[in-house]
Amino acid sequence: METPCQKIVWDLVPAIRASLAIELVKKGQSQAASAKLLGIAPSAVSQYISGKRGYRIEFQGETKELIEKLAQDLIDNKVSDFVARICEICVSARGIENKCNSECAKEEQANYKTEDKTEDKAEDKAEDNKKSEA
Repeated sequence: METPCQKIVWDLVPAIRASLAIELVKKGQSQAASAKLLGIAPSAVSQYISGKRGYRIEFQGETKELIEKLAQDLIDNKVSDFVARICEICVSARGIENKCNSECAKEEQANYKTEDKTEDKAEDKAEDNKKSEA
C-alpha cells in the first residue's frame, strides 16, 4: 500500500519541479540557468521539458499561479525560503487549507505534542529537584 507521503515524494514533488523548470524556460531562462535556479542538473531540466522525467500532472488554478509566481521570483532573486514556497505549492496541489489538515500532519502533530509533554515533565521534575535541594 502506498502512503500519502510516498505519493507526494514520487509523484507530486517531481511534477512541481518539472513545472517550475518548464515555466522558467518559458520565461526566457536557458536550461542551464533554470537548473542553477532550481539546484538541479541541466540534464534534469532537459528531461522535464521533453517529458522524459517528472510526472505529467497538469496544474490548474491557484497551484499553477503559485508555480508561475515562484518561477518569476526565482528569476528576480526574491525567494528567501525555497522549501516553504514548494510546501505552499504542494499544499495547494493537494487541495488542503494548510498542512495541518492532512492526515500525515495530524499524526506528526500528535507525536510532537507527546514529545513536548514528556520534555515538560522532565523539566518540571528537574526544577522540583533543585527546589528540594535548596
